[in-house]
Amino acid sequence: MSSPHSEQHRRKRLLIILTITGFVVTCLAAVGIYGLVTGPQQASTPPATSPAAPSEPTVAADDQLGARLPSLPKTNDPEAYARAVTVALFEWDKFTLLTPADHRGVLIADADPTGTEAPGLISDLDDYFPSASTWRDLAEYRTSQQIQIEQVFVPDLWTEAVVASGGQIVEGTHALTVEGIRHREGVWYDEPVTSAHPVAFTIFISCEPVFDRCHLLRLSELDNPLR
Repeated sequence: MSSPHSEQHRRKRLLIILTITGFVVTCLAAVGIYGLVTGPQQASTPPATSPAAPSEPTVAADDQLGARLPSLPKTNDPEAYARAVTVALFEWDKFTLLTPADHRGVLIADADPTGTEAPGLISDLDDYFPSASTWRDLAEYRTSQQIQIEQVFVPDLWTEAVVASGGQIVEGTHALTVEGIRHREGVWYDEPVTSAHPVAFTIFISCEPVFDRCHLLRLSELDNPLR
């Protein structure tokens, strides 16, 4: 028969375990990602090489006016990769024939190679790119958009979740929160107009040892990042 002291210790330990588990689930549920606990499964035949530095960007799309969209860099530097993702998300120019699908394609092309998180990423992107009708309106006003990155950092909530998970969050999975200013320029009744709005979001990335290089997993809701 267990003593009152040992029973109290057992209950206290169970409470701690349940609290930690609930914290991790809540953290990941905040951005709708549960697969990050186990992580994307490695492909059965891994690539032969593991590049550690960004490669020269390659052309992912080209239109009649000569606009080009570079693919995301092949790197194992999570911050460098997150910055490239940010540029791909926010920088576009309506004085081209490129469409939202062209811009989305750059990001989807670098999604989780196993396909586990790809459907979620496709859904996430709806929050970042204008709809087809809005895109046509922006073309009428010759609108362009750029992003000024203010800072990129690992959110405290993610760090705490990784520690609390006790190794359940797979090594090589990263969350980086980006804060910046979205700038738009256009023409309204032949007069140039500009606007600037702060933006913040969290990028979830998987790098070595899960994959041979970084890949984009998911995005938080825009302006609802992990802190």
